Amino acid sequence: MAKEEYFLYPTDVESFGFDWGRLALTVAPEVNGAERFSGGVVDLPSGEGHTRHNHPGAEEIIFVVSGEGEQMVEDENGDPVTQRVGPGCTIYVPESRFHSTRNTGPGPMQLFVVYSPAGPERALRDLPDFRLIPPGT
Repeated sequence: MAKEEYFLYPTDVESFGFDWGRLALTVAPEVNGAERFSGGVVDLPSGEGHTRHNHPGAEEIIFVVSGEGEQMVEDENGDPVTQRVGPGCTIYVPESRFHSTRNTGPGPMQLFVVYSPAGPERALRDLPDFRLIPPGT
């Protein structure tokens, strides 16, 4: 089990870097021993975002910390529901639903995401544009 870390900033942990932005996983079994969920801070530069994808077997919460964007979540029929989102908006992505996020604002967009159960973020390491960014950078 990982050491219990109660207070972490995104710069305290390794980040997952991608062509579209980065994820600093600040809560996860391997980071601080969290058992039932994982989460972290996502940074999206202006004009960037991640394409339609899902997390099989997991629900997701996305909280917009800053910036503006467009969020898509597919409904129970598989039809896309898209809405402009900004600071303070909470997005719920039901289990295994396809979704996407794009920063449409003039500046950076920051999100806090939570996956339940923990684990979907592990698959991100297999993406072709994945790179590990050391803490502090």
